[in-house]
Amino acid sequence: MDSNVEILAPAGSYESLRAAISAGADAVYLGGSRYGARAYARNLSQEDLLEAIDYVHIHGRKIYLTVNTLLKDWELNELYEYLLPYYQRGLDAVIVQDTGVMRRIRQWFPDISVHASTQMTITNTLGASCVKEYGITRVVPARELSLDEIRSMKQKTGLEMECFVHGALCYCYSGQCLLSSMIGGRSGNRGQCAQPCRLPYRVQGKKPEDIMSLKDLCTIDFLPELIEAGIDSFKIEGRMKQPDYVYTVVKMYRKYADLYLAKGKDGFRVSQRDKEDLLRVYQRRGYTKGYYHQHNGKDMISFQRPGTEKKEESEWKEVKLQEKINGKLILSVGQNAKLLLNYQGRQVMCEGEPVQEAMRQPLDADRVEKQIRKTGNTEYTFDRLEVQMEGNVFLPMQALNELRREAIRCLTQTVLAEYRREIPEMRQIQDSREEVVISGQECPEIAVLVQNEEQLEQAITSERISSIYVESLSGMDDRMIQKLREGKRPGIRYILAMPYIFRDQAISRFEKIYDEMVTIYDGVMVRNLESLEWLKMHGYPKEIRSDSNVYVWNQSAKQFAKEQGICRYTAPAEFNDRELKTLNIEGAALTVYGYQPVMITAGCIQKSSSGCDGKEGYLSITDRYQKQFSVRKCCRYCYNIIYNSAPLYLADKADEIMALHPAEVRLDFCREDANVVREMIEIYGNVFSGGETVLPPDMEYTRGHFKRGVK
Repeated sequence: MDSNVEILAPAGSYESLRAAISAGADAVYLGGSRYGARAYARNLSQEDLLEAIDYVHIHGRKIYLTVNTLLKDWELNELYEYLLPYYQRGLDAVIVQDTGVMRRIRQWFPDISVHASTQMTITNTLGASCVKEYGITRVVPARELSLDEIRSMKQKTGLEMECFVHGALCYCYSGQCLLSSMIGGRSGNRGQCAQPCRLPYRVQGKKPEDIMSLKDLCTIDFLPELIEAGIDSFKIEGRMKQPDYVYTVVKMYRKYADLYLAKGKDGFRVSQRDKEDLLRVYQRRGYTKGYYHQHNGKDMISFQRPGTEKKEESEWKEVKLQEKINGKLILSVGQNAKLLLNYQGRQVMCEGEPVQEAMRQPLDADRVEKQIRKTGNTEYTFDRLEVQMEGNVFLPMQALNELRREAIRCLTQTVLAEYRREIPEMRQIQDSREEVVISGQECPEIAVLVQNEEQLEQAITSERISSIYVESLSGMDDRMIQKLREGKRPGIRYILAMPYIFRDQAISRFEKIYDEMVTIYDGVMVRNLESLEWLKMHGYPKEIRSDSNVYVWNQSAKQFAKEQGICRYTAPAEFNDRELKTLNIEGAALTVYGYQPVMITAGCIQKSSSGCDGKEGYLSITDRYQKQFSVRKCCRYCYNIIYNSAPLYLADKADEIMALHPAEVRLDFCREDANVVREMIEIYGNVFSGGETVLPPDMEYTRGHFKRGVK
């Protein structure tokens, strides 16, 4: 076979890194002391990470650093100094989530590879093409994609595809989960997820089950299909796991990828013993083949609490991994001793002390060879070694040892010099902090997002509403469209809120309604890069806004939004008021009311619990504290939205909000009936347009992160 595939291993510790390399990994990914999506792994210190870069390169492998969290401005301002020593040392790539980080790394370090993390939620060619414009060379697509979708992305963009083949699966699309953040303050976007999805929930009052706990992924049986789909890198999850897990899993995927590449499909077969060893190394939830051949399903869920993980005897023992080198030692009387070393096409020659003529007993060639071969704790061992002696030569053993040590030191320097980089010339970064604010504006516009006809009726009748966001999930049926046309009054804008996930089903539908969409609506709000790219491809002529899950956490991400034609972004849901002030949200929208989405999932609660009925609508799940979460079944696009158990309520914080000068405050309605919609529009209208003050409401509500924020 002409193909090749990279086995990419997790390295949550230096021990795991060594285990991965000794098992045959082509590359490792790991976090440093900051910015990684596994904040609780034993991430490497700067000293250890610099050593790890050298260690990996000596053994001819690659190393990727995770900077796959969202960064606040003060963190982004420190990122250059954080990355610089790793860049100089020869770091092979950086894995990123934040579009602002993506822009900055490309500006600061133009010759380093940048990979788009699965946290970017890239689901097709459109999203991949968007980040390709910013120098992304590799995409780690959403884990929910099929092999056909990955194959298409690879063929149409030419980008490298890095896909998970083994390990834990999240129930939510990565990068779209705020559940841990909202209920416990530990943000998945900051690498601190507390995994509340792994806990039991009741579906519509049924018995508690682990309905959102996916089994672990295992693809060893169909590696040929993955390779033939064009996947370049097989990614193993597990930065929180032990070295023995890393060693065993890497060894198995290395063995069977090589088997296919050598013998093709006809010669590919996974032995039962190997499969048992692979699954035994970590056995808690059971295993699934993931989404490669199915969109979702009950068989992917681990409904019951697992027992305590069985600790198997580790197969991995710390064994020194040494690279084979060839050498030639020349000892000639009256000449300096010479040692030539060859390693993978590299050659070095070192000279030692002058060779003396033996007065009594000349050196024995076998003894000399044995002494030179003592490479000890170095990264090398001799394969072939030629000893050439001319005359009755003598040299102290200490001199031979020093010559060997110096030659190996020179060889190591030669190998690592190929990876070293100079400090790059700093490019001027121009990320303006200024926003365009409507002249003379004292109060923000008031906008609402509606999901049904009943809510739309209430919004249309209010003179205080400037924009109505119509949720595309509700469908643009004839009655809804008629109401929009009838309710058109001077100054009001209708904005279509596009789907959270924009895969083939959504694209096909929107292709059919594009002209109608342009005619009826004054603009759109996007929630992913795919929608954004699709609109650009169509030359969409009206304004484009973005929701809060198109993350804008820093000035560089603001600039990204501006470069993409977004005229109004929505402020981050995880920022507190002080952070919003620092970000400067003038010109932005701020959500001030609503049940906030905490999960967007390809998994379907209805299908897993009772079977698919194909009917749009809501169901409820209840946690162990009797908190009820609404789940919207978006059958039209085949995903679920799980909403927070209590609505965000900030009407009584109007003065603090006004001090932030947002261009728009938005009320997001979910399951509320007409009475609640009317009441909230009146309250927020009186506060933000009428200048009234209100007390906290007599109902269950949350402040979200407006006061606490996330670490």
